[in-house]
Amino acid sequence: MIKLRKFLKPFRLTIFAVLTLILLQSLSELYLPTLMSDIVDKGVVKGDTHYIWKIGGYMLMVASGGMICSVTASFFSAKVASGFGKTLRSKVFKHVGDFSLHEFDKIGTASLITRTTNDITQVQQVLVMMLRMMVMAPMMCIGGIIMAISKDAKLTLVLAVSIPILVLAITIIAKKGLPLFKVMQIKLDNLNRVLRENLTGIRVVRSFNRVEHEKKRFDAANLDLTETAIKVNKIMASMMPIMMIVLNLTTVAIIWFGGIRISNGHMEVGDMMAFIQYAMQIMFSFIMLSMMFVMIPRASVSAGRINEVFDMTADISDPSAPVSPKEKKGHVEFQNVTFSYPGAEMPALSNISFSMKPGEVTAIIGGTGSGKSTLINLIPRFYDVDHGKVLVDGVDVREISQECLREKIGFVPQMAVLFTGTIAENIRFGKENATEAEVKHAAEIAQASEFINNMPDGFDSVIAQGGTNVSGGQKQRLSISRALVRKPEIYIFDDSFSALDFKTDAMLRSALKKETENAAVLIVAQRVSTIMDADQIIVLDNGEISGIGKHRELMESSPVYREIVMSQLSEEEIA
Repeated sequence: MIKLRKFLKPFRLTIFAVLTLILLQSLSELYLPTLMSDIVDKGVVKGDTHYIWKIGGYMLMVASGGMICSVTASFFSAKVASGFGKTLRSKVFKHVGDFSLHEFDKIGTASLITRTTNDITQVQQVLVMMLRMMVMAPMMCIGGIIMAISKDAKLTLVLAVSIPILVLAITIIAKKGLPLFKVMQIKLDNLNRVLRENLTGIRVVRSFNRVEHEKKRFDAANLDLTETAIKVNKIMASMMPIMMIVLNLTTVAIIWFGGIRISNGHMEVGDMMAFIQYAMQIMFSFIMLSMMFVMIPRASVSAGRINEVFDMTADISDPSAPVSPKEKKGHVEFQNVTFSYPGAEMPALSNISFSMKPGEVTAIIGGTGSGKSTLINLIPRFYDVDHGKVLVDGVDVREISQECLREKIGFVPQMAVLFTGTIAENIRFGKENATEAEVKHAAEIAQASEFINNMPDGFDSVIAQGGTNVSGGQKQRLSISRALVRKPEIYIFDDSFSALDFKTDAMLRSALKKETENAAVLIVAQRVSTIMDADQIIVLDNGEISGIGKHRELMESSPVYREIVMSQLSEEEIA
């Protein structure tokens, strides 16, 4: 948690105000038993009613002042904690936004969500308590000991026995609880992962009648978390009974030995009453600390998990002196590119070399796992190559800033992703300031205008979370519209026509040809009919290029391509 204190810098003045108010509150609470002692010894014993009213008025003023300080300190501490949580969430989100796909694969989406929400909330809650209790408890403890000694030094020997017992109990319980809190957060990650997979894959779960299986899977993860939570709460729950036993026995001991000292004339009745209250303040300060120890172990685990995110630096970062390509608009070249995923035994791509020019359509085809999607992910620099170079407009992509590079690219992913909002907002995701005419034109080219116009609100129709209220083909066409409205220099379509019927596919490709005549177009496809007219077709086989050329050339020179064509088209269609 110490590493996260830098995020408290904007709240330094407010924190200082909280500490000052808590100091004043503590002083008022420490002063009240002394005033009560004076009332008993000088007012009640001597029958001085005027003195009782006078000191009683002081007590009321001191108590009112302490209450005001307490309420104000609570308000400011809550304000600091809320602001801290907001800042921390924003920083984590921004930091995660710079991650490459490798970091996302390493931590996992479910864990990142838990860390950004639950873990930060844990730290935020503890911060409120720390600002109040962690400051107030030592003040009350030290102040109470000083005041108790001032009343009767010998009677404080009772506290010298009870306080070490309390400290020992807190230490043992905290040591047992800390490892369990760490396990608990990991199991919360697992529960979040199971829940997320079940909700996002609900169609698959229901279609294969695996609802009961998923319920059992969730129940198992839920029970695992619950059992750990019960175990850790049992350990922490044992703290309060121990505290109360020690507290009550201490009170009995003070009354016992205090009564003896009063009977011997070494102590006044009022002083013993004040001493009991100071003893209670000291003991309650340890109880406050024990409450902190219930939450601090879990918060420290959460803070560690947040720091793991901050400590993880992205593999891909902008160069210190980025280069801006000025010539060859839309030119892409691969030079002997080899790439392996982290931990993989074999390269996903080996010795890939080819070039794309503006005004040309380049198609990539190959079997499942041949490296098609991996290849196109290297152009926008989602991953960095192990060997070789990927050049865009004559400059290595590692020498261009990521923002500048991706401004040149219109990317349509294999899995069409839509965001909650209107259709127009989803299309404008590609170009924020796109006009209404540009949005409609992009939709028309993508063959999406017909189904959009048939929707109740047209372009203002709302897309549900994950695009669940539109079909797969409609999702793909909206994703293509999003890329088209950008008017980039390079278009990348990662199997983006697979959900379209042959008629729509043909119409879309015909419209795209006119729209992208000045840009380089890269199409990854499974269907041969989609790429037969491409200017060059790259055939991938096990991460290597087995052939480059036009359709007719590859039919003669590439056995792999010929096999793919024969499996999809009849002899009449091939002829």
